[in-house]
Amino acid sequence: MTKEQALQQLEELRRQIEYHNKKYYTEDAPEISDYEYDMLYRRLENLEAAFPELKSVDSPTNRVGASGYNTFAEVVHTVPMDSLHDSFSEEELRDFDRRVRAVVSDPVYVVEPKFDGLSVALEYVNGVYTRGSTRGDGVTGEDVTLNIGTIRSVPKTLSEPLPFLEVRGEVYMSDESFEKLCERQELLEEKPFKNPRNAAAGSLRQKDPKITAQRTLDIFVFNIQVIEGETIRTHHAALERLHELGFTVSPLYCRSGDIDTVIEKIREIGNLRGTFSYPIDGAVVKVDDFTQRETLGRTAKFPRWAEAYKYPPEEKETTLLDIEVAVGRTGVLTPTGVFDPVFLAGTTVSRATLHNQDFISEKDIRIGSRVIIRKAGEIIPEVVSVVSNPPESVPYRLPAQCPSCGEEITRVEGEAAARCTNPQCPAQLLRNLIHFASRDAMDIEGLGPAALEQLSTALSVQSPADLYGITAEQLETLERFGKKSAENLVAAIEKSKQNDLSRLLFALGIPHIGAKAAKLLSSTFRTMDALIAADEEVIAAIDGFGGIMAQEVYAFFRKRSALELIDRLKAAGVNMTGESAVSDTRFLGKTFVLTGTLPTLTRAEASKLIEKNGGKVSSSVSKKTAYVVAGEEAGSKLMKAQTLGIPVITEAELLAMTE
Repeated sequence: MTKEQALQQLEELRRQIEYHNKKYYTEDAPEISDYEYDMLYRRLENLEAAFPELKSVDSPTNRVGASGYNTFAEVVHTVPMDSLHDSFSEEELRDFDRRVRAVVSDPVYVVEPKFDGLSVALEYVNGVYTRGSTRGDGVTGEDVTLNIGTIRSVPKTLSEPLPFLEVRGEVYMSDESFEKLCERQELLEEKPFKNPRNAAAGSLRQKDPKITAQRTLDIFVFNIQVIEGETIRTHHAALERLHELGFTVSPLYCRSGDIDTVIEKIREIGNLRGTFSYPIDGAVVKVDDFTQRETLGRTAKFPRWAEAYKYPPEEKETTLLDIEVAVGRTGVLTPTGVFDPVFLAGTTVSRATLHNQDFISEKDIRIGSRVIIRKAGEIIPEVVSVVSNPPESVPYRLPAQCPSCGEEITRVEGEAAARCTNPQCPAQLLRNLIHFASRDAMDIEGLGPAALEQLSTALSVQSPADLYGITAEQLETLERFGKKSAENLVAAIEKSKQNDLSRLLFALGIPHIGAKAAKLLSSTFRTMDALIAADEEVIAAIDGFGGIMAQEVYAFFRKRSALELIDRLKAAGVNMTGESAVSDTRFLGKTFVLTGTLPTLTRAEASKLIEKNGGKVSSSVSKKTAYVVAGEEAGSKLMKAQTLGIPVITEAELLAMTE
C-alpha cells in the first residue's frame, strides 16, 4: 500500500469512527453493532501503526469516548477515567500477559465481567453521597448528581463516614427493564432505544430526574478512584471494601497469577453471559497490586496494567420455518421470522424480527431459507444473511390487506414501512386512543395511557368515539376512580368537544399530518365537510403542503372506516368547524424562529400568538427568517441568527409587537 492510499484510508476510517462515536456516545442511537465498530477501530489502529507519520493529533485513537451535548454542568475528574485496550483473541491476552511480566515479576490478575452500560464516578464526603458524573471524554464529564441519586442501588450514606471517597461504576439497564421501556416507547410512538446500553445512557442524561427514576436503572461499582482515611493496596481488597461500604460489586470476580486460569475464567463468563439479567460485552483483566500498576504506567490513552477482552458475536445457522405478520400500535406491519430453535448466547432462539419488505428483499429471505442468526448487542436476535434457498421457494411479499382488519395496506414512496391507516383497526386501538387524547390533539386531561388501557379493557372502549359515551357512574365502578375523579374525567371529555377543528384533524392520526399541517387544513377549509369533499389537487395547492401529505389526507377521507368515525363524533357533538387562524395581519409574510425557554409563554402559546397575527413559525434559521425570539439557554439557532444578522428579540418585545 502506498502512502497516498494509506492516507486516503485513514481519513475515511477516521470520518466513519467520528460519525459512529457521535451516534453512540452523544445521540445514544448507534447504527452499527459494537463488534463492527471495534473492527473499524482496530483497522485504524493497525494502519496508524504501519504509517505512524500519518497519525494525526486529533485521531479517535487518541481520545476516550466522546463529549456529550452541553446539557449539564461540566465536572473535571480528579482521576482520569481511562478506557481500556481491547483484545479479540486469547493470543492477544497472552501477549498482554507477556508485556506485563516483562516489567513486573509474578503478577496476580483480577478477572471481572465487562458491563455494557455508562461509566460514572460517585463522590462521597464524610460518608454522604454528594456528586455523580459521567465519564465524558475521560477528563471532563457531566454533572448528573440528581439523576444518579434516583438509582436505588446507589447508597446515599456509606456504612462508615470516610472523609472522602470517589468510586467508579457502570450504570446499566436490565434486560427486563429494557424490554418494558421499548414496549412503552412503541405505545407512545417514540423511537425505541437500540440496546440496553444506549437506553441507560439516554435515561441517565434526562433533564428531568423523574424520568430517570421511572427507567429502573442499576449500577455495579468496580473501582476506587480516590480514598482518604485509609490505605488499600490491591484491587481485590478494594472490591471487598466497596462491598463492606454498601456498594453492589460484581459477584463473579476472581484472582489468579496464571494466564491459563485467567483465560478459562473469561471463557466461563462468556458461556454464562446469556443467563445474566444485565448486559455484558466482554471481560476485564487487571493487575491486582497497585504498586505494580504504578510501575507499569499507562500510554496516552490506556493503562498498561489492564486489558479488556471483547466477546465476538455468536452466530448459528438454522431454517426459517414461517413468517408471521403483526400490526403494531402505529399501524406498521412487522414481519417476524419463526425458526427451527437454536441455542444462542445463553438462550434458545426461535423468533426474530425481519423488519420490513426492503430488509426481506435485500437479503432474499424466503420461507424455508437456511439463514445465519445472531443476537444484536447480545439481546435481540437478528438475521445476518441467507445461506441458501430451497429450489421451489418464491420471494416473500408482505400481505396487501391488513391481517387485523382487512383494510388495504399502504406504503408511501421513500418509506420502508408498510402500514394500515384504518383509524379503527383493532390492532391499533390503544395507540390511537392515546394519540387522540394527547395534549396537542384533543387534550383530555386525566386520560393518559394507563387510564385508557383500563377503559379499553373494562368498558370496551374500542374507538375515540366511544369516549364520548362514558358516564361518571361507569367510571366509579373501576379501580383507581372515585366519585370526584370520575366526574372530572367526564367533564374533561365533554370540554374537548369544543376544540378547534385543527385539533380534531391532528387527533385523527392521519399519516404525515402533524399539528402545523392540521392547522393549515383547518384554516383553509374551515369545516370538516369541506375538507372531505376537496380534491387531492386542491389540498396539494395549500402553501406548506407537499404531494405526499395531500395524498395521505385525500386517501384517509376515502376510507369508509374514517367516515364512520367522523359521523359518530359528529353525533356525539364534537366540533367540526375551525376558527380563522389569523385575526391580525401585522406579521403577514414574516417567519419567526423560537429558541430557548421563554419567561412566561410555552412554545405552543408563542407559536399561536405569531400565527394569529399572520406570521409563520419555523424550526430552523435561514436568510428568510424575519425574527428569532430567544429565551434562556438559547443555543445554536441564536448563534446562527447573530451570524446572519437576523434581528433577535425577547418575549417582551414580541408581546409589545402584538399590542
